[in-house]
Amino acid sequence: MERILLTLGGFNKLDKELKQLRSVDRPAVIKAIAEAREHGDLSENAEYHAAREQQGWIEARINELDNIIARAEVVEVSKLDGPVKFGATVTLEDNDSGETKIYQLVHEAEADIRHGRLNMGSPLARAMIGKDEDDEVEVYTPGGERSYTILEIKYQ
Repeated sequence: MERILLTLGGFNKLDKELKQLRSVDRPAVIKAIAEAREHGDLSENAEYHAAREQQGWIEARINELDNIIARAEVVEVSKLDGPVKFGATVTLEDNDSGETKIYQLVHEAEADIRHGRLNMGSPLARAMIGKDEDDEVEVYTPGGERSYTILEIKYQ
């Protein structure tokens, strides 16, 4: 079984979501299904069908999170150093615009680009792996080729 590398923060977030789904969301949807059944004919009961759809989503997410957590290996990022790898927080400068961006490289299960958590499988992350500070990174995107310079690598 393939291990999934997660940061401690990412693991805790996924574990919290799993507990929420099991202890709050699942019982609530079961109650909503029971209440909708009381309204009679299920074939035309929109509340019932919506609750069943929600139940399916909740059960699928619980299974997904169970799988991720069972395979998780929590990495103490602060004990790492060296070139860019999992857990690195990288400050990049766009060579065309001069704009700087900061990303932490994480597993797709905890990726959230809006919060600077970049999926390790993304083209930008793959291009940065193994690079050091002051190295240039070329990335091919749908909008064309982009060039970045790695300004700083931190493990925190």
